[in-house]
Amino acid sequence: MPIPEDVTGDEIDKDVKQELQSLPKTLAEDVARNLVMVARLIDEDPEGAYGYSRVALRLASRVAAVREAAGFAAYANQKYSEALAEFRAARRMTGTVELWPVMADCERGLGRPEKALDMAGAPEVHKLDKAGQVEMRLVAAGARRDMGQLDAAIVTLQSPELASNSIQPWTARLRYAYADALLAVDRRDEAREWFAKAVEADRDGSTDASDRLAELDGVEFVDALDEHEDEGEHEGEGEGENGTGGESADAAPQEDGDKD
Repeated sequence: MPIPEDVTGDEIDKDVKQELQSLPKTLAEDVARNLVMVARLIDEDPEGAYGYSRVALRLASRVAAVREAAGFAAYANQKYSEALAEFRAARRMTGTVELWPVMADCERGLGRPEKALDMAGAPEVHKLDKAGQVEMRLVAAGARRDMGQLDAAIVTLQSPELASNSIQPWTARLRYAYADALLAVDRRDEAREWFAKAVEADRDGSTDASDRLAELDGVEFVDALDEHEDEGEHEGEGEGENGTGGESADAAPQEDGDKD
């Protein structure tokens, strides 16, 4: 797959670069460039990211970072079985538990929420850092909802991290999930409160909390571009040949009025 010339491979994380040192220099550079493309595209073009991840996997399947990148690319494309296999391979290579929450979410994607809940109660969770533990809580709550246990999902999300006023990278998503869970049981006032709190924490727009809040408030958004085009059409209908119709807009033909 083509890679832009400005991608050198030096953009990758230093830990990944260190992993690639086990490869011949030219091969390491090729793998690094493909990994950079995976990172660049995974949000906006998951299919493209997946393609580059497969190239990197073909070149260096024994590198944990490559298996992890392939896992995330597969996960972004909802290829949960494939993603889980890659995450398991990466975990065997590194011995770390960082991928435990996303592995559990793959189980959800495969229609096995009970397995995800088993993983949420496993000893590995205690080895996760704070961000990983919050992520595991989100996955567990999602599994509860998959099983129709809506009240249990709400309880699962109730935690010191949710109650804290401190804004962390996970805060917006945690508050959003809690608001959404509340709305699922028709606790609309509480849901609105927590969507508002999610908006406060969502500094990079990672959720659509503002849209959900507006929806609860009954606010309807009009596409400004479409509105502008409509206005232009009506102005043109009432204007003379030079486009300076002035009062003539009020004298538009009757059939134009019927179109509105």
